[in-house]
Amino acid sequence: MRDDEGHQEPPVNHGVVISGGTHYVGNQAVGQGARAFTGSVSFPPQNAEQAARTAELLDRVERLLQEHREALADPEATGRELRRLREELDEEEPQPTVLRRALDRLTAFVQPVGPLVTAVGQLAQSVQGLPLP
Repeated sequence: MRDDEGHQEPPVNHGVVISGGTHYVGNQAVGQGARAFTGSVSFPPQNAEQAARTAELLDRVERLLQEHREALADPEATGRELRRLREELDEEEPQPTVLRRALDRLTAFVQPVGPLVTAVGQLAQSVQGLPLP
């Protein structure tokens, strides 16, 4: 396809093409309506239903870590970060900076495994509703 001045326009690509070398890719989304989240996390008040959902998601992420352990670059560090997150959530007054750091690190550790990326993303969204000082 050519523009008004006769220059060749690049083809439209609605997918992802990665070739050659080593690539480290953060959050990404592909396809109509796809969304990828990154950046800082905020923590508005969470009700009892949200707290139960957060606990359920923590358990789900833990199960998925065991199922996909061999696909992770550092399964021990990933497990430690999940424990750190769980411990901070169990505190009387969880610290937002500790939660953000744990969620950021956990997100980075699970990047190669799609089901874990999804579950950790859902966990991060749920944690955003925590009641913090």
